[in-house]
Amino acid sequence: MKRRYHLLALLACGLSCQPLLAAASNPLSASSRPLNWNAIAMFLVFVLFTLAITRWAAKRTRSAADFYTAGGGLSPLQNGLAIAGDMVSAASFLGISAMMFDKGYDGLIYALGVLAGWPIILFLIAERLRNLGKFTFADVVSYRLAQTPVRITAALGTLTVAIMYLVAQMVGAGKLIQLLFGTSYLSAVMLVGVLMVLYVTFGGMLATTWVQIIKAVLLLAGTTFMAFMVLSHFGFSPEALFAGAAHTHAKGKAILAPGGLVSDPVDAISLGLGMMFGTAGLPHILMRFFTVADARQARKSVFYATGFIAYFYLLILVVGFGAIVMVGADPSFRDAAGKIIGGNNMIAVHLAQAVGGNLFLGFISAVAFATILAVVAGLALSGASAISHDLYATVLCQGSASEQREIRVSKIATLAIGILAIVLGLLFEKQNIAFLSGLVLAIAASVNFPVLFLSMFWKGLTTRGAVVGSLAGLLSAVGLLILGPTVWVEILQHQTPLFPYANPALFSMSIAFGSAWLLSVLDHSPRANAERQRYLAQYIRSMTGIAAAKASQKH
Repeated sequence: MKRRYHLLALLACGLSCQPLLAAASNPLSASSRPLNWNAIAMFLVFVLFTLAITRWAAKRTRSAADFYTAGGGLSPLQNGLAIAGDMVSAASFLGISAMMFDKGYDGLIYALGVLAGWPIILFLIAERLRNLGKFTFADVVSYRLAQTPVRITAALGTLTVAIMYLVAQMVGAGKLIQLLFGTSYLSAVMLVGVLMVLYVTFGGMLATTWVQIIKAVLLLAGTTFMAFMVLSHFGFSPEALFAGAAHTHAKGKAILAPGGLVSDPVDAISLGLGMMFGTAGLPHILMRFFTVADARQARKSVFYATGFIAYFYLLILVVGFGAIVMVGADPSFRDAAGKIIGGNNMIAVHLAQAVGGNLFLGFISAVAFATILAVVAGLALSGASAISHDLYATVLCQGSASEQREIRVSKIATLAIGILAIVLGLLFEKQNIAFLSGLVLAIAASVNFPVLFLSMFWKGLTTRGAVVGSLAGLLSAVGLLILGPTVWVEILQHQTPLFPYANPALFSMSIAFGSAWLLSVLDHSPRANAERQRYLAQYIRSMTGIAAAKASQKH
């Protein structure tokens, strides 16, 4: 195992040196974009440091509980930081700051959509989830229902969400590294894929969590410094900041008012629902609640995570509006055509250079890379867990597989998911990342969340209702997205969309909930009656934690 680890680590280090090699062998690339030695140095330090963490975690990962949930021994502060790291992804740091730079006030919709909804949802489900589950959210959904059909459906939903989200992250990572280091898109995507497989295969949840914690601390520290420097530029006066942004931006004072991004109220509600409930249906987020000792620790984790996420989005508001003045008005950040170099998604990176010079630019570039890397590791682990724990150990082996065989299958699944993510990342290189991310949240809100919520809070849910509800949510979310304006008009080039809204969550969630309810109330089979009678025992365990899975070690 050590030999394999060293070989893969050398491969990762070799790939991480690709920027240097690419710049040396491609003078045109190097001359068209100066080599960022600060970014490369910090990038290499981060890679080596996280590989050392993976080696440490590998020595402490012995059982299935260690591999899937870090032994359930994380502290609430550690878990809260890791959850915050999952939530403040590259899409938040780069995407929302870019949206504020472009749309002003309306960029807050994406930040507030997540922030306003998910603590309420997760405070409701976090404790019950921890008391009822062991490794995956399918443990909870199938608690009193038929294991085989429910686990297969849950695994299908988990894999669909995890792989689609992985593709979006891989495309984003490839483009970011390609821009920052002048390397090829192929080597950038391969580097992310190899590191992701290394973290998960050898370190499991423990390595994945610590990579996420380090990244969260670095991102919060870096964004705090950026916000401080922006405010110091305006004499620590938010009023002067917003007035300067309104004066500089082409839309003037309109950027301080809502209504410029999503004008249709139905579409706006649907977008908000997708962000709120989609977040609570992401499998790699739900797995985080099994990494602490009990329900009380899970509740504390949400409390810490909420504070960190709220603080981050407060800083992003300053970063976005500060960039309008400090980057938008500076011609050195624009190309010959007058557009932002690298596109608007690079606005936070440019602001880092404006407030902290090349050294801080290197730091933020490395943090942006770490942000993507940490999220893809969590996604890969959740997908691998669905294959090894839900499909292999529970469905195929009916619970007779040993822990060693289950972990081995999980590592093979991680390798397969890593290869698949690289291939799909290359195939979807030209695809719109925002569309892929929207697809993920809409599917998660429609496939995973309705059956998870109903299984915990409604006595009447039956196996038939859970399976049909999940499948109906999956098909309706994908179908409405294809028929909506994003795909039907913008990609397939039709004149008008067959479905008028870009955000389908309002409708696909309703279909999922409605299907699950209808099929459950119409099910009068003996199995359905037995499943309803088992709800009382499930309710007692969910509220008391009696017989819940225990933590095996502390970290």
